[in-house]
Amino acid sequence: MALKLSLKPGEKFVLNGAVVQNGDRRGVLILQNRASVLREKDIMQAEDVTTPGRRIYFPIMMMYLDESAAAKFYDELALRITEFMGATQNPDILAECVSASRHVLAREYYKALMSARKIVEYEERVLNVASGVHSGDSES
Repeated sequence: MALKLSLKPGEKFVLNGAVVQNGDRRGVLILQNRASVLREKDIMQAEDVTTPGRRIYFPIMMMYLDESAAAKFYDELALRITEFMGATQNPDILAECVSASRHVLAREYYKALMSARKIVEYEERVLNVASGVHSGDSES
């Protein structure tokens, strides 16, 4: 099954560990076989790992981008998911944590990443956090 990526002008993405940038026009890339691909919007830099949800997302992202090094990120992920699950009672987000864990154990890292994305988005809504920065209009 092919993967079709529609790219914006100048959009960056990671393909099997290599950073690739689209040219100055919209483009389409069709991948005919399995590859690790992340769009720029889904790539998190180490310095952006500033919240509990992001501490779950980042090691999964690293596992996805470099499956051969997945074992070195596993203990950190297990710790962070355990901590997060102990701090929330939202059943939907707890289910996403379990889902992410199951996908990691099955080596389905992209699926795990999508569950982790939901955890980060939930966290941002609950904490009123945008791009890792608290907004100034939240109530105390």
